[in-house]
Amino acid sequence: MSLFSGAFALLLLGAQIDPQECGNCHTVDLARFEKSVHGPLGCQGCHTTVTALPHAGKPRKAECATCHAEAFKAYAASVHGSAQKNGDADSATCVSCHGSPHEVVPRSDGASKVAKKNLADTCGKCHSDPGFLSRHKIPFAKPVEAYRLSVHGRAVAKGSDAAASCSDCHGAHDIQGGRDRRSKTEHGHISNTCGKCHSEVQKVYESSIHGTAVKAGSLDSPVCTDCHGEHTILAPAEPGSLVNPARVSTATCGRCHSDERLATRYDLPWDKMPTFQDSYHGLALRGGQKTVANCASCHGVHNILASHDPKSTIHPKNLGQTCGRCHPGVGSSFTSGPIHVRSATVSEHKYVRWIRVTYWILIPLTIGFMVFHNAIDWLAKLRRGRQHHGGTGEMLPRMNLRFRVTHALAAVSFLVLIVTGFALKFPEAGWVKLFLAFDPTSAFRGLTHRIAAVVLMASSAYHGLHLLLDRRDRKILWHLWPNLQDAKDILGMIKFNLGLSGTRPTFDTFSYAEKMEYWAYWWGTVVMAVTGILLWAENWSLRYLPKWVMDAATAAHWYEAILATLSILVWHWYLVIFDPDVYPMEMTWLDGKVSGDHLRETRPEYYRHLVEQQEAAEGGAGDPPQETGS
Repeated sequence: MSLFSGAFALLLLGAQIDPQECGNCHTVDLARFEKSVHGPLGCQGCHTTVTALPHAGKPRKAECATCHAEAFKAYAASVHGSAQKNGDADSATCVSCHGSPHEVVPRSDGASKVAKKNLADTCGKCHSDPGFLSRHKIPFAKPVEAYRLSVHGRAVAKGSDAAASCSDCHGAHDIQGGRDRRSKTEHGHISNTCGKCHSEVQKVYESSIHGTAVKAGSLDSPVCTDCHGEHTILAPAEPGSLVNPARVSTATCGRCHSDERLATRYDLPWDKMPTFQDSYHGLALRGGQKTVANCASCHGVHNILASHDPKSTIHPKNLGQTCGRCHPGVGSSFTSGPIHVRSATVSEHKYVRWIRVTYWILIPLTIGFMVFHNAIDWLAKLRRGRQHHGGTGEMLPRMNLRFRVTHALAAVSFLVLIVTGFALKFPEAGWVKLFLAFDPTSAFRGLTHRIAAVVLMASSAYHGLHLLLDRRDRKILWHLWPNLQDAKDILGMIKFNLGLSGTRPTFDTFSYAEKMEYWAYWWGTVVMAVTGILLWAENWSLRYLPKWVMDAATAAHWYEAILATLSILVWHWYLVIFDPDVYPMEMTWLDGKVSGDHLRETRPEYYRHLVEQQEAAEGGAGDPPQETGS
């Protein structure tokens, strides 16, 4: 029965009692009552058993259902109505939400408790109460507070009538539990609920692979709230949003696509997220870059389809266009290869797999030999004692200025490359987070890495040209060239340090250790330069080269970086710092000179040659002693 039909019924009762007369005994704010929706009905509109004053006995309790039958029917079947039937003292009633019947105003009135802007306060009387949430085992933590911070809650607070409020999603009188099939927030109904405002998005989503799975009854397939959140929905541009570019892959897509149980249940490939995380895109995202590709960049947002669907953004015929949004002109040879590739498996191109396996064998063997060689040398020298301790203090020329400048440029740029390169690979490391505090997007890190790479390549090129053009210095190449004697010297030094031989090998201008290091430097520099340029010029590489070449460049660049870094730490730093014969440091790199005592002990022929040159120069019979590279 409507209010108007109720008023008509009152006319049939005859003379009406003036509310002012009721006010003589009952403390009701008559001014507010007259402005309420019930004001035109007078007191008898609800208290129908009162026909005259004074009335006999206590009047029958007013029943909202008398006029609001449809609303009351919906309420009775709701979670609130069921709770009231079961005697729950906390259950919401008409008065709980609408306020006193004497003061109810239309929903369109800003003072109404069920006006859109006030609804969070009204629902929050119960749903912001920790005790209430605990008593009724409601699992959501601070749902109303979360809603207030959401894009919807903030818009409503500013007066928007278009933004969603509690009743827009949960219903008004017909609210049901979230798992009830009648509920508007039940998993299968979420898209319809959100679609009331986002109809175009709903159409796209329902035709997607996720939407069709939900229609088929899957409770695991994501709906709107699984990706955007429930009460705390934020705009994609906001850092805290679950669909923010920086978080969508890990916080949203990864939640399902890294779940082994879901992968097993639906026969999904479980390794897509790990391979993405280890790719350049994944590493850059983990390092704070916001513009790099994430899951949604390639697979779509609401329009996600299976890769074999011709309309999918990752269908082979569409990959060029998809990748081309970031990499203009990407070639068909790139898009024809697998994208998510698990390292060293059959899914990886055979050449890339060979590179990985080769380095997996080469790195342990190489570094293992270095550790063994240096460890027995260090222990033997500790037992033997420093050979030229308290010697003559004689210093001889060893490294000329051009070599020292080249060495300094290579050393500084190499250290910068190590720091900036490993910072990309390990973005969650504590020392990297320290840098990210000052460079949150890693833009400076990337720029510094490239500048250091150019410096290293330029210094190496200068060194090479210097040796080609300078006949005198070019001679060091002949002294650095490996020969059979080097192999004999390695074996002889190991036997000597192990106490199996009483004769310590001596060397010419360069020992086998320096030769190994020098040619390893050139090998590593060439590998890092070639692979680094391919990765730097990614648009060119993607346009003209197959994807496996980029995968190979990435693998070789990474593993060579590990090998080079460990070689410097274990091999070079031992030779120039931790070797007991030169500790705390050999200063040749700074002043170009080396201890004559050390040369006399380890390279007697070379020492004699330098002394003869020096004597000849002092007598005016020859050139100054020839400096060489170290």
